[in-house]
Amino acid sequence: MTRPEPLDALEIETGADPSASVIWMHGLGADGRDFVPVVPELDLPESPTIRFVFPHAPLRAVTINMGTILRAWYDMDQAGGELRADESDIRESQAQIELLIERERGRGIAPAAVVLAGFSQGGAMALHTGLRYPARLAGVLALSCSLPLAGTLDAEASPANRDVPIVMAHGVDDPLIPLRRARQSRDWMVERGYRVTWREYPMAHSVCDAEISDIGAWLREVLGPH
Repeated sequence: MTRPEPLDALEIETGADPSASVIWMHGLGADGRDFVPVVPELDLPESPTIRFVFPHAPLRAVTINMGTILRAWYDMDQAGGELRADESDIRESQAQIELLIERERGRGIAPAAVVLAGFSQGGAMALHTGLRYPARLAGVLALSCSLPLAGTLDAEASPANRDVPIVMAHGVDDPLIPLRRARQSRDWMVERGYRVTWREYPMAHSVCDAEISDIGAWLREVLGPH
């Protein structure tokens, strides 16, 4: 297999010598800057020191956006009225995200101190990659998204992450990714024994203050001292 191209990324460290990392993927059409302003709002403690990595998705033509070139983790089309994600793009992005985890490993941060996080397409990639990654992660944070390629997960799931803490959060008025679809992904994972914490918020396809507060509390819990 060809080695994936490394992704450019923005980084924010909450202090010197980070001992944990959060790799946070943005949504369709945004870039790594999208969630940078959230970091100071998470009310994180001085310890552990955390490195936030905000990668930029590759530029690609997106079919549902009339072929416009956007930053996207994968192409999507709506042939036959059903939204479909491009499997080859998802697997390419998975390999690039895994490369970011390995880079953190090379900087002294074990996978057990790494959280994969994301919003919309980025959240889908956090779920897809985290549940397949061969080493135990600290957690998976999946915002306003559903699980892609669910039909392949039974065969590809990593035993190391069968009990990884997962948070799925969704807006009850989301017009882009219906609440029903996200709940179906939650139920599918719960039926297979995954530890999914589910949260709903009175919002559309976005984030809100209450959600950010809950994310901060969860990060404090799953990262703890390392």
